[in-house]
Amino acid sequence: MMASLKQHRVGEHVRRLRVQAGISLRTLARLTGFSASFVSQLENGRVSPSISSMEKIAAALGATLGEFFAAAAGGEGGLVVRAADRPALSSGWSKADIEALSFARSTARLEALLVTLQPGGRSGKHPYPHPREEFAFVVQGEVVLSLGPEEHHLRRGDAATILPGELRLWRNKTRAPARIVIVTSPGRGMVVRGRKAQRGAPRKA
Repeated sequence: MMASLKQHRVGEHVRRLRVQAGISLRTLARLTGFSASFVSQLENGRVSPSISSMEKIAAALGATLGEFFAAAAGGEGGLVVRAADRPALSSGWSKADIEALSFARSTARLEALLVTLQPGGRSGKHPYPHPREEFAFVVQGEVVLSLGPEEHHLRRGDAATILPGELRLWRNKTRAPARIVIVTSPGRGMVVRGRKAQRGAPRKA
């Protein structure tokens, strides 16, 4: 059984990173666009933020979501991550479970997450950018990926490469869970179906 990270542990880690960075709660709220009340509730383990909210908070604190996982789970792991040992975090707002398939290291060039979107789940309220290039592969179910101004219906076996800064939003409009492996690398967007590729909108200046 996967090791679930409790909301209070996530909140404690957010507070620890904020204090180490020497910024106030209100400053973190301003950097992320959230209210100070929301950040306070998060640090006290009283809210379950969306996937996009967690990414924004991690980025504002100088961390990636993968690094956030590793530290909140108690440090770096080995090269092999057993299914029973990978840490997971549930997002009540997004109706999603996020599992770390790899642990962040200073020398790592890739981070991998497994996102399970329940029926009606979505990564955030609106499309939002990520500062690094992403590769996504649908391993189960069907999802809708809003990539720039276009929508792509992705099924099992479909993949997408998303450019740094490109607006994207994941949604599950079906009645069954959908699972997506997302690999992130420091770093253009492309949806791949067999031998065909559909490019997303170019990044806006």
